[in-house]
Amino acid sequence: MELRNPSVERPFVPLSGAVLLVLEVLLGAVVVALLVAGARNDIPQLALAALPLAVAFFVLMAGFFVVEPNLGRALVLFGDYRGTVRNPGFYWTNPFTSKKKVSLRAHNLDGKTLKVNDLLGNPIEIAAIVVWQVRDSARALFDVENHEQFVGTQAESALRMVASRHPYDDGQTSEVKTTLRGSADDVARELAEELRTRLELAGVEVVEARLSHLAYSAEIAAAMLQRQQAGAIIAARQMIVEGAVGMVEQALHRLDEKGVVQLDPERRAAMVGNLLVVLCGQANATPVVNAGTLYN
Repeated sequence: MELRNPSVERPFVPLSGAVLLVLEVLLGAVVVALLVAGARNDIPQLALAALPLAVAFFVLMAGFFVVEPNLGRALVLFGDYRGTVRNPGFYWTNPFTSKKKVSLRAHNLDGKTLKVNDLLGNPIEIAAIVVWQVRDSARALFDVENHEQFVGTQAESALRMVASRHPYDDGQTSEVKTTLRGSADDVARELAEELRTRLELAGVEVVEARLSHLAYSAEIAAAMLQRQQAGAIIAARQMIVEGAVGMVEQALHRLDEKGVVQLDPERRAAMVGNLLVVLCGQANATPVVNAGTLYN
């Protein structure tokens, strides 16, 4: 997004407020002295002479302003942007200048939980926390209507777009490697970059962006939980089978190596089956003692 005539912040150095305050006090003293002298000596001309000085005193008082730490003042005189004062202190400028406050501190946006669809169309709940601060006060004040509301709206839009580019979990698609749950750092960097692009015209800098909430929507949460449980069970079974096959292979090799027993192919296969049942079964095996021969 680009503006036709974007504003650009420029520094402004106003007059010291302390020096002008001394002159203001002297002017006030002159006004009081003229009024007192006119009243004591019954000279109305002195009181009339003090009137324009009194008006000037009150007009000049409007030119004083204070800049707090990390709080800028954008000065506008008759519709013309003069500059921004960032250095803390006590200053004076043209009394007819408008002094707009702009916070330069870091802001923390705790976004509300949104219901969006991921890359595969699954409804999910997602929220993000964005840390931002004003970088260009002129853009923040003059190029957007309300820069804080603008940041909130663009953060929600960017989060929806980023969520729609990725699947929720691993193994759901081979098109995109990064997932919302398994690639939190990559998703955070992508979200921050998306926000920087969108907030550039408002003069806002994104310090950090992170997901604060991520879950399936209530209508599919139970089904997705069963899917995750099934995947975990399958993975565990695969590990058990691989381990059992290795143990059976090792047992047969040791028996042949030691010459403990000689088995024909049929009994060898039966032994393999029995060992796999014992190693892969969930319940404890119940041994059966054969009192006869091996073939009875």
